[in-house]
Amino acid sequence: GNRFDEAISSYIKRKYTLRVGERTAEEVKIAIGSAMPLEEDMMMEVRGRDEVAGLPRTIQISSSEVTDAITEPLESIIGAVRAVLEETPPELSSDIIDKGMILTGGGAMLRHLPDLLTEVTGVPCYVADDPLSCVAIGTGLALEHMHILRDSLEEP
Repeated sequence: GNRFDEAISSYIKRKYTLRVGERTAEEVKIAIGSAMPLEEDMMMEVRGRDEVAGLPRTIQISSSEVTDAITEPLESIIGAVRAVLEETPPELSSDIIDKGMILTGGGAMLRHLPDLLTEVTGVPCYVADDPLSCVAIGTGLALEHMHILRDSLEEP
């Protein structure tokens, strides 16, 4: 999620010479961000500080621009997912193909991210019911069962 925000902020600075804060970049991501182009482009007004004049300024940014802006972090996610799938043991691969992947965390809520991952991997992809809490709950469970986790991570 934060990488998306940073990419949006950098894009706006590069294209519009407008500096925006982290919260503004996140608001743009949530309001009009999408992993894939939308059928109908959405627009959003963005306020920031002009890098040249140093004064406040407002621009209009489109959802297609945001999709372009987040291409690099999306490619990183796709690469990581592919790498994990390639390393997955065959017996787990069949379960993944049958049941799909479940996305967790704030980034999972990016519009059309499951569609993009399904398209590039051929594996069904879904967003968890409560993607934000899943990360915290999973971390807690991992800590509770650290002995099991440690054994599974050790080389045979």
